[in-house]
Amino acid sequence: MKGVVCGTLMALGILCADAQEHGAEEALLKLQVETRIDYQRHWLDGTTVKDNTGFEGKYLNIRADGNITDNLSYSWRQRLNKGHDDRTFFDATDWVYLNYNIDRWSLAGGKQVVAIGGWEYDRAPIDLYGCSVFWNNIPCYQIGASAGYHFSNADKLTFQFCESPFFNSENRDVYAYNLMWNGNHGWFKSIYSVNLIEYAPGRYINYIALGNRFSFEKVALELDVMNRASRHQAFFFKDMSVMGEISYRPTEKWNLFGKVTYDVNKTKTNADMCVLPGTELKMVGGGIEFTPLVNRNHLLRFHANLFYSWGKNANDADLMQNKTTIVDIGVKWNMNLLSFKR
Repeated sequence: MKGVVCGTLMALGILCADAQEHGAEEALLKLQVETRIDYQRHWLDGTTVKDNTGFEGKYLNIRADGNITDNLSYSWRQRLNKGHDDRTFFDATDWVYLNYNIDRWSLAGGKQVVAIGGWEYDRAPIDLYGCSVFWNNIPCYQIGASAGYHFSNADKLTFQFCESPFFNSENRDVYAYNLMWNGNHGWFKSIYSVNLIEYAPGRYINYIALGNRFSFEKVALELDVMNRASRHQAFFFKDMSVMGEISYRPTEKWNLFGKVTYDVNKTKTNADMCVLPGTELKMVGGGIEFTPLVNRNHLLRFHANLFYSWGKNANDADLMQNKTTIVDIGVKWNMNLLSFKR
């Protein structure tokens, strides 16, 4: 039995190596596992929160990507440590979709990332540490369809129709309509969106999300500004979030970063289900990343960071509250299991 297992693993290794020689663009299947384990300490107004202090497995994901034809591709990511039951297995599926390219057009369908602008929102959760109140409460993966058009090599406009992030088991007949612009113009990159999201039958909240990224050699600045509004409320600045992160990479292996976030909701409506009315919370922090191993098969990264928040968060279930301190040290590991070429 041991010889059979070893022989099978050797055969898979040969197939993987053969596929990798021909490049990822020809892969029929590329299967990866990614995990992150942290040691965290949590203080609330100087008192240790014992049930949130200690070692924790943050993420354990399996991901498969591939190209069935030159135009037809697929992607699937499953979060193995996320709770679900037999009837809602998709709860633990971040995404699973098909994408078809026709000249400048791309058409996709399945479970997708809801097309909301902003760099904090766009980045993989496994690569984030301290995050805004909005980020911590938005259900960002939903079933739907999208159509994108490349106006140029640098600009893409995408329209998406999907389930509302705020549907519930009693009423799934609510939807979101999203229009997003992705731009890539050298030192400036953008992820902008306007979103009309049904939070209850026939009742909508509107997002304007402006994600900006400025790159200057070894320094990068990401600045997101989001405004949220619904009927019968002042449109600008009453309900909004601002997220800013600056990073410095002295070498490819090291990254130092600092981050601030500000979430506020001074409205008296129940339209915003992410940042509740009465919230005005600030957060500041930073950290360091060290990546000693990066190649096409594996990634190994160590990180350490510290964040502090103050103000009012109307959602008592959130991690970051008034006078909250989080210290986090951990490791992320990505491993390619196998790959087959077409």
